[in-house]
Amino acid sequence: MRVIAELPHPECKITLFNMNQKYIIKFEQGTLEQSYKLSELDLSGGGANEIFQILDEAFIATVVERFKGMRSDFSEAYNRQQY
Repeated sequence: MRVIAELPHPECKITLFNMNQKYIIKFEQGTLEQSYKLSELDLSGGGANEIFQILDEAFIATVVERFKGMRSDFSEAYNRQQY
């Protein structure tokens, strides 16, 4: 797996990888991460620039909200196990 690019964003780290004819878009925020996979065949040949067009602010906002939900879900699960 090799890093193709990083997209700067104030709320999360966004890294684009390439592996086995797939692009992997990884979002990281603290100890949490989300990843999305796209086949190279699903794109029209624009590579990283085409993927960065897909990653508009509306989509990134949903990713950031999902991080909030993930953090809350994990915290609740962790707290249920504490005595």
